Formats: sequence, structure tokens, C-alpha cells
Amino acid sequence: MGEGLIMKRNSNAFLKEEYDELVKKNFNWKLRILETGSTPHSVVDGKEVIMLCSNNYLNLSNHPRLIQSAINAAKKFGAGSGSVRAIAGTMKLHMEVEEKLAKFKGIESSLIYQTGFAANAGLIPQLVGKEDVIISDELNHGSIIDGVRLTKADRAVYKHRDMGELENILKDADKKYNRILVITDGVFSMDGDIAPMDKIVEISREYGAMTYVDDAHGEGVIGPDGRGIGAHFGIEGKIDVEMGTFSKAYGVVGGLIAGSQDLVNFAYNKSRTWLLSGSHPPSVAGAQLAAIDVLETEPEHVKKLWDNTKYFKKELNSMGFDTGESETPITPVIVGESSKAKELSNRLYDEGIFALPIVFPMVAKDKARIRTMMNAGLTKEDLDFTLERFEKLGKKLGII
Repeated sequence: MGEGLIMKRNSNAFLKEEYDELVKKNFNWKLRILETGSTPHSVVDGKEVIMLCSNNYLNLSNHPRLIQSAINAAKKFGAGSGSVRAIAGTMKLHMEVEEKLAKFKGIESSLIYQTGFAANAGLIPQLVGKEDVIISDELNHGSIIDGVRLTKADRAVYKHRDMGELENILKDADKKYNRILVITDGVFSMDGDIAPMDKIVEISREYGAMTYVDDAHGEGVIGPDGRGIGAHFGIEGKIDVEMGTFSKAYGVVGGLIAGSQDLVNFAYNKSRTWLLSGSHPPSVAGAQLAAIDVLETEPEHVKKLWDNTKYFKKELNSMGFDTGESETPITPVIVGESSKAKELSNRLYDEGIFALPIVFPMVAKDKARIRTMMNAGLTKEDLDFTLERFEKLGKKLGII
């Protein structure tokens, strides 16, 4: 073939092609720019709004003790840690956070990861292998799904929170596999309902299965003083792996696992996302330490979050809105069609409320919603302002 006829492959044409396809289907993310801190009253794309879609449940991102602790740590220890944890990046601050967290949660030991996603992606593949099986709730978070995909284990899925089906799968798995790992979200991020973790642990123990819960939306929110799902069900130390994050209710950033000392020893020797990523800057560890301290000494933040949640949910329901199975500060306002959810979100923004739509394929085609996230920093006046706008727009759009 002549040289002039040889066609070179366009190595990166797919980048634009695939993005354009997402835009065509209206599946692309349109980034909104936050021009202030993550506060109950924020400026988003130049407009003052009530923030109703942040994970900063307790408003701790703006707590003066966290801010000061971050400043003090940076001044004392510098801007960065200088290494990965396994080499020269484990600072005294990191150890203090892990010790304080384990004590707070009533568990033997804990380990801090760079992010919650890194914890799932780095630990799940080390817990099971070729002759093993993972059994997952059908509505588990994407970071769990990605962690599962990185394993060589077989997979099984049970219907959402269906303990009968979970037990049937466990009975079958018990005959076939070496290790069995049952994995679930604690608080499900789209619907705000809670996994029956006490029953999951009880059933799993009957068959010698490990239990792993992603409690990202439960840490700092459920359980006495926000101590998480183990404390919520009174089963502290009985869940094999409690995974969570500092980036939501704690108001900082960073993933965490909590369980036995054996789990922690195993994880920091085997989990590559932990081993091969730089450790948190001192300012992050300082803020994490202060966040736990605030939860221990200032219970009013968790109380206010739940007071706001109960009031907001009750009023939405009395107007005729469908909030699904929510039991937590995650309160979906289910409207049905994706176009209607987007229209409601846009009109809420025009009215000074920032609440984003969740649409297909993130949820079922007929379950598009505005996912509202309650915040302890919102006043009753803020909630009443928001509720009045929801009612007005809900009627205009034929939702209620």
C-alpha cells in the first residue's frame, strides 16, 4: 500500500465525540461555581442562594475551631506532609486523628485514607479474590461498584434492603466460596434511607460472612452524637469494616475505615490507594481532629440538623410532595420526569435556592428528583422561605 494511502489513527478523537454525545442527551455535568465558603447562604455563579445541596450537614466547614486548628497545624508542621504514609508521611497529627476517631466511635482502631472513594477502591479488592464472592445491595454507591469491579471475586446482588433475598444468596454462597463479603451503603445517597445493619450483621455472622458498610452519609449524622451506623444500631465493633468520610458531616476531607486492629494492620500493608498516595497536609489533619472534638463537645449541631430535617420533611409531605423512603437529612423531592426536575431546579435557583436535580441514568426514568440536603446552619426563616418557594413552584409545574 502506498505511503499516501495510510490513514493514521486519530488517537483522541473519542474525547470530543463522547462528550458531544453526553451534551446531546443532556447527561453532561454543568459545573456551578461556588464563590464563597460552603455556607447556608452562599454565592453560586454570582447569585446569592440558600444552599440546599451541600453535604456539609453540620456546617462544620465554617466552624471557627476547625478553621483555627487547620491554621495552627499548617503554621507548626507546614503546607504538606512530604511523603506517603508508609514512608515518611505519617505525622503525629495523623496518628492522633486515628486514635481519637476510634475512641469516638467506640471501636478498636481506625485508618484515614485520602478520600472515601480511595478507601473503597483500595480496600475492597484486597478483602476478596478468585474463590470468593461479594454480595451487594442493588443500590450501592458508585465507589463501591468500582471497588467491586477491581476484584477477581464473583458477584451477587440482592434487592434493596431485602433481608430474605440476602439470606437466600448467603445460603447458596456458603456451599461454594471461601470468603464471603456482604457490602452495603449505610445511608443510601439518593433516597436517604438506612440499611438494616443490625440484621445484615446477624444474618452474615450465621454464614461466616464479612460485613462492610459505606457510612459516608451516616458519619456525623446518625447514631448518638453522630457516631455513625454502628452506634445507631448499638452494634459498635460488630461490623467488620465501617468505612466513611470526613468530607461530609465532618466538614473537611478524607476517607476512613474503622474496625479491629487486625483490619487496620491488614489495610495499611495491602491497600495500594493508602500505600501509594500522599498523606493529608497538616492543615487537613488539624481540622479533622477539631471536627471530632466538636462532635464530642457540642451536641447541638447534630440536634439542630435533625430538628431542621424533621420540620422540612414534615412540611414538604403536608404540601403533597413525595419524599420517598427517606429517614435522614437526605430528602428527595421526587417529581417523576427528568425535564420537570430540571425545570424545578432552575426555577428554584431563580428564586434564590440552590438545589440540583438528580435524573436518569442516576435514578430510574420515572424517579427524577430534587435531592435536598439539610444543614444545621439553616434557620427556621430559611426553611420557611424555601418551603414557600417549593409550594409555589410545585403548584405551577403541576407536581402537587
